[in-house]
Amino acid sequence: MTYWVRFRHSDTTGFGTISQSEISIYDGEMFGKSRANGRRLALSDVELLAPTEPSKIIALWNNFHALAAKLKVTEPDDPLYLLKAPTTSAAPNAVVKRPASYDGKVTYEGELGIVVGRRCSGVSADQANDYIFGYTCVNDITAADIIGRDATFAQWARAKGFDSFCPFGPVIASGIDSVKLVVRTILNGEERQSYPISDMIFSAQQLVSKISHDMTLLPGDLICCGTSLGVGSMKDPVNQVTIAIDGIGELTNEFRQ
Repeated sequence: MTYWVRFRHSDTTGFGTISQSEISIYDGEMFGKSRANGRRLALSDVELLAPTEPSKIIALWNNFHALAAKLKVTEPDDPLYLLKAPTTSAAPNAVVKRPASYDGKVTYEGELGIVVGRRCSGVSADQANDYIFGYTCVNDITAADIIGRDATFAQWARAKGFDSFCPFGPVIASGIDSVKLVVRTILNGEERQSYPISDMIFSAQQLVSKISHDMTLLPGDLICCGTSLGVGSMKDPVNQVTIAIDGIGELTNEFRQ
């Protein structure tokens, strides 16, 4: 497995691979030609950034058998998804603040994220692994009360589209089998979610394939695979949320009221 990161150091940004507490710096482009240049930095000396700058963030709904059963909703024939604005991206350890325009319930959603590595259009599920660069941890934050506020139009994009409402990272893990992963969400020290990726209705490869038939996916684009049981509100004045996926790492952020 290889773990890729983006970072800021001395007012410059870079990328590379991380091993334990050290980053090996690369030249070139993460999703193109790149090579290690021999320089290294201690993880403690850099600020980690969101590991990619996606042109679009695609967020799934109703993609787990267990959650569909609990909600008593029909499992979809095709992926159900919305687009989150690129400005929802937030780095590991970033502080996410309640929007000034909203005073309702805000929820966490721990998710697996797929990072696209190559321009991708109309590919088959069998080809999809060739276009998946790797996987990351995602917190798909939602201003839940907005979704059904207007009876004529479900406002999913607005509810999930506030600035910094999509922290992800801290790494992109390449060379892992996503079906074996388990997503856990820890809120203020208490585990709230723990569910297997094997319970997804559409696998990572099926998602890439089916979505690529709808729109062209570009290098660095992020697909949030949807969440399962255990979604809840962040109610404290300061909330620490960790999305932990063994084999990838831990994404921790604060949400402040």
